[in-house]
Amino acid sequence: MLIIDTELCIGCGACESNCPFGAITVVDSWAVVGDGCTLCGTCVEVCDPGALKIEGAGKDAPLDLASWSGVWVYGEFRRGTLAPVSLELLGIGRKLADTRNVPLAAVLIGSETGEVASQLIAHGADTVYRIDDPALAHFTDEAYGAILTSLIRQHKPEIVLAGATAIGRSFIPGVATTLGAGLTADCTQLAIRDEDGALLQTRPAFGGNIMATIVCPNSRPQMSTVRPKVMKALVFDGERQGEIVEVKPTPEQLATRVRVIESVVSEQDNVNIQEADILVAGGRGLDNAQGFTLMRELADSLGGAVAATRAAVDAGWISYPHQVGQTGKTVAPKLYIACGISGAVQHVAGMQSAETIVAINRDKNASIFDVADFGLVGDLFEIVPKLLTQIEARRKS
Repeated sequence: MLIIDTELCIGCGACESNCPFGAITVVDSWAVVGDGCTLCGTCVEVCDPGALKIEGAGKDAPLDLASWSGVWVYGEFRRGTLAPVSLELLGIGRKLADTRNVPLAAVLIGSETGEVASQLIAHGADTVYRIDDPALAHFTDEAYGAILTSLIRQHKPEIVLAGATAIGRSFIPGVATTLGAGLTADCTQLAIRDEDGALLQTRPAFGGNIMATIVCPNSRPQMSTVRPKVMKALVFDGERQGEIVEVKPTPEQLATRVRVIESVVSEQDNVNIQEADILVAGGRGLDNAQGFTLMRELADSLGGAVAATRAAVDAGWISYPHQVGQTGKTVAPKLYIACGISGAVQHVAGMQSAETIVAINRDKNASIFDVADFGLVGDLFEIVPKLLTQIEARRKS
């Protein structure tokens, strides 16, 4: 809660002019806080009289930052398999740990995890904390959060990374809140600041129009969630050695008010464009939902999947699981064919890591051609059928 000391406030307006959300106004020579306040703290920093403060933001005693050391990655285990983003996080985690000259650990929570712990070591982890219990077969925020929070408090890692997946977004914020730690969501870049070893967490802001680098200099651990397909996993090394530490959860940690009766995989969950090697994406240039029939034909002929821009999804032409971009999914296929896509920065942020990008657009000045490896200027409803004909001819020959 933002507190205003009316005795100290001089009505200078610095808070009003610097508030990025327009949540503060000066009325009758006093600052007044509106509903749009996000407690970002900008106003507190620019208030020279010290009339503003955020309740609960202060700490009883300075945190001993030197006592926190190491980089941790949450290894997401679901339905008997390890989420690929966990291996991607080990890749960037290894770089961060080597820069800081500290060990890299992974936390594996679940039931019947099998050889997954060894897989985590082969992909870069020095230590794996394995919590394997039948009570953890189904994910719950309370149990998983309590276990991870307890481990962090015991071992005090300076950095904790998790995937920005449904599970990561569900319980990692609760862990950060319990620990009083800073958390940056949907990071696209992570690095270590040379002067003090702080974690530089970069993510898009304001709809993807700017990139913000966030630092948590006074709290530990520094926590980040990262979207799948943003980072690169290390090559599997079966000879790599590491330690697997078995951790037994307490009854209190396993206690939960949630009981999972049944887990059903929806049809949308089977739309996994992030695992496809070939994607055929459609945008506003398709004109209507019928345009995606052509996209599916091309995708099927290439053995790929169909993707889309936010504009196409918002128009109701295709469902959200197909959406690529800042508000959708980040993909890195071997081939990305963009049909009728202008190349807005929000969409490009989600597909620019593709190995080969082919763009089809009637506008020769479309921004998509700036990132494309091959560009075809023309009507996609003329070009795509010709591509299908050529593909079919190649198959027959």
